[in-house]
Amino acid sequence: MGKRIVIAIDGPAGSGKSTIARRLAARLGCTYIDTGAMYRAVGLLALRGGVPLDDERKLESLARAADMEFLDNGSRLRLNGEDVSEAIRTPEISDAASKVSALPAVRRILVEKQREMGGRASVVMEGRDIGTVVFPNADIKIFLDASPAVRTARRLKERAEKGDPVKPEQVASEVEERDRRDRSRADSPLLQAPDAVYLDTSEMTLEQVEDWILKLIRDRTSNGKEAQP
Repeated sequence: MGKRIVIAIDGPAGSGKSTIARRLAARLGCTYIDTGAMYRAVGLLALRGGVPLDDERKLESLARAADMEFLDNGSRLRLNGEDVSEAIRTPEISDAASKVSALPAVRRILVEKQREMGGRASVVMEGRDIGTVVFPNADIKIFLDASPAVRTARRLKERAEKGDPVKPEQVASEVEERDRRDRSRADSPLLQAPDAVYLDTSEMTLEQVEDWILKLIRDRTSNGKEAQP
């Protein structure tokens, strides 16, 4: 595949977007872009600077001035010269990112940055509005989903692996609240694009999901070869 392509993967929290997108990018030789990390970065800046998470004007300025660069094929994020890959993965930052991402002005700024990144090379980009807003003309659109129970279990496992064990009911509540925010926000709500392929990953392994999507991509490309950066 000689031309640049954009693969858009959307879905709710815990659907497996980040893990699958990262694996696909590695297999295809594309750049992986975690758009959620960008909102987390703005949330981190806000908390560090004492900026209220509903102050749209100040948060817009933070987002506009933020210099974000993905490293190691998207696995790490450098923010204003600092590697914040670990700092943005706390529950506090996750909650801040959810609130920040609901602000239209912030979304507009980050969408501009995401489109710029996608214009440089073939990318696998994941988030909640990639196929509907960021890249409505993406070459491949996939909407990953899973049952609330499965998504809660995945979040519990992630938290436990990070040494942050929590009660299942707390995580279930967090997942439910995140879904509510994502689906009900006025600007760029979480929606499946009409031309996106829906995939429920509840009963699938990572390997099965990866193989399924790779087959879809190859079936939809002209010569079946892997993407070039």
